[in-house]
Amino acid sequence: MIRLKTKVVIIGGGPAGLLLSQLLHTRDIESIILEQKTKAYVLGRIRAGILERGLVNLIEEAGCSNRMHAEGFVHNGTLVSYDKEIFRINFSKHTNADVMLYGQNEITRDLYEAREKTGGKIEFNVENVSVQDVKSATPFVEYTIAGTRHRINCDYVAGCDGFHGVSRRTIPRKNRREYEKIYPFGWLGILSETPPVNHELIYTNSAHGFALCSMRNANLSRFYIQCSLNDHPDNWTDAAFWRELKRRIPKVYADQLITGPSIEKSITPLRSFVTEPMQWGRLFLCGDAAHIVPPTGAKGLNTAASDVHYLYNGLKEFYETGSSKHLNLYSEKALQRVWKSERFSWWFTSLMHRAPNQSHFDLKIQNAELEFLRSSSAAQQVMAENYVGLPY
Repeated sequence: MIRLKTKVVIIGGGPAGLLLSQLLHTRDIESIILEQKTKAYVLGRIRAGILERGLVNLIEEAGCSNRMHAEGFVHNGTLVSYDKEIFRINFSKHTNADVMLYGQNEITRDLYEAREKTGGKIEFNVENVSVQDVKSATPFVEYTIAGTRHRINCDYVAGCDGFHGVSRRTIPRKNRREYEKIYPFGWLGILSETPPVNHELIYTNSAHGFALCSMRNANLSRFYIQCSLNDHPDNWTDAAFWRELKRRIPKVYADQLITGPSIEKSITPLRSFVTEPMQWGRLFLCGDAAHIVPPTGAKGLNTAASDVHYLYNGLKEFYETGSSKHLNLYSEKALQRVWKSERFSWWFTSLMHRAPNQSHFDLKIQNAELEFLRSSSAAQQVMAENYVGLPY
């Protein structure tokens, strides 16, 4: 067995784990990242990239913001449409803040580059990860690479390994409570090498279902339409997708939409999930390991970033002052913000989608709430505050 020692073991080499590791490095706190897949696999995952102001600040603090500011797109508003109405939520007007559109895979690329430049240790292709003795002062993590068993002795373990990772399951089932909501629809999404139909996102509630026009950069666009959970990407030709998208979004944008071959096509189920607590001894859960939100409003990565903020500051306090005060409060503080993000994602999802079992009364209420959002400055301010990100 190969034996190693570090201060913090981070399970998961996605953006949350990388960001935590790089932030710890800025305070000379050692960490080792364990990633199940290869670097190329992680970088190949093209995900949403709407960054709240809090995440932008964390990337700046980590010293990885140059390319984000050079190539990212600042959005100070978004469009919402329903029936024949189109209105804009002005983030800058209501919050004096904005969001940054910068691909999640690009954040990951920047963070990998930063960790490599500073000699950060990242183990890829790890298997059979086991987290041990986290209720003691001497936890350790074991794993296998190419048939060889490794052990890392550490002070703390950060579980950034997603919903299917080992970290959450390390907390005994009898000691955790899980909350879940499954939505009765999914998103059929395509990626195309075409310019965006609008410089800001367009969220649409139509009689035919939800649609979203998004972007990755000036020549790479992402589009979604609500679909059945029983559907399959193979059931949709590119032409059929474009036809359906055009009949759902406002005509002024449908008429100017530039279509092209899809380079990726997939269906995403929608669900809300939270596990409590997010801390077990010296093990801390971050991101999808602890919670999942529907993609409406792009809170997944941003909620993981708030977890990183609380954990990083707790670890910084411990190593610089010896106090465990904020580490002991991690689960409580993180969950307070998690549930607020869950509420916003649930509300926005419920507002913009047509559920299979909606009654005529439900539709009237939904339409009334959309009309209230369109006509009320106070309602728009509440949405804008949530969209740009609640304070940590």
